Amino acid sequence: MQEAKRELTLTRNFDAPIQKVWKYWTDTSLLQQWWGPNGVTNPTCVFEVKPGGKIDIVMLAGEELGPMKGQRWPMKGEVKEVEAPNKLVFTGQAIVNDEPVLENLVTVNLVQEGDKTKLTIHISVTKTTPEAAGPLQGMEMGWNQQLDKLVKFVEKD
Repeated sequence: MQEAKRELTLTRNFDAPIQKVWKYWTDTSLLQQWWGPNGVTNPTCVFEVKPGGKIDIVMLAGEELGPMKGQRWPMKGEVKEVEAPNKLVFTGQAIVNDEPVLENLVTVNLVQEGDKTKLTIHISVTKTTPEAAGPLQGMEMGWNQQLDKLVKFVEKD
């Protein structure tokens, strides 16, 4: 993989306390419900919330994604830092044909603002291969859809 520099910072505001938003990031059974862009489920979802913790998520494209239905998009990573309930830092690798093609560092920051919570997420792509073109192209849209799903899940619960 080659060194790469692409960064993305996104924010969302939740009409919910920080502990509730934190729980959706750290309880694997909840994370499994919202992780990934629209139209995917997560038949495999391991996210060990501790420094050195393993991340192993497989996103499965559903009917909503038409011709992509049935495609599996695995990602692996490692939790680097946990400061409950304010900060979570982890690495992620997009896997194509059993090989990592894109590596990134994700920093999730949560701030309580009255009875609401502000989430700021920063994704920094650190390494890529030529096969990363697809995942890179869909990165911003995918993260936006994923965070929009998170807001809906947290606020409806």
